[in-house]
Amino acid sequence: MPAAPPRVGVLAIQGDVEAHARALARVGATPVRVRREKELDGLAALVLPGGESTTISKGLARLGLAEPLREFASSGRPLLGTCAGAILLARAVENHPVPTLGLLDLVAVRNAYGTQVDSFAAEVDPGAAHGLDGLRCVFIRAPQLRHPDADVEVLARVGGRPVLVRQGRVLAATFHPELGDDPRVHALLLESAAGPAGA
Repeated sequence: MPAAPPRVGVLAIQGDVEAHARALARVGATPVRVRREKELDGLAALVLPGGESTTISKGLARLGLAEPLREFASSGRPLLGTCAGAILLARAVENHPVPTLGLLDLVAVRNAYGTQVDSFAAEVDPGAAHGLDGLRCVFIRAPQLRHPDADVEVLARVGGRPVLVRQGRVLAATFHPELGDDPRVHALLLESAAGPAGA
């Protein structure tokens, strides 16, 4: 009998939850909308989508999800934070700080590329890890990731700046991989979920 598709959660407080759900389905996962702690049970991985980081941070506090998400990560299950989700994974935030989960040893700078009208798309710099060369990234009010510790692996850069990083099984993208047809970032999350514990 074939194995059941992995169940991957999408934090459904705010942001483009449906686009992430479609992207996860394209790479063979069963997407699950998560708004309560109980909905984390049985998930292989979790996505923290983009949106507005203040709104999502307040939602985590209101729903009592911050500590359960830290426990989810400490159990070895992978997380992917995109744009605002990347901000919420950082250990510290500059430019209107918000409370974070503190799961990535780096600093996120909110709105570092400007406002909504400064949105843009660009390909990653040559030499990206894990076959990510040619990946097209969509930046909308995007953060920058600065001062990564030595154990934070930079998987891709744009203009020399990190745009996709990984520390253990925690991934963060400053762009929106769900906007478009390239499945590689979501596939990377699933690969991490399928790997041995501690990988």
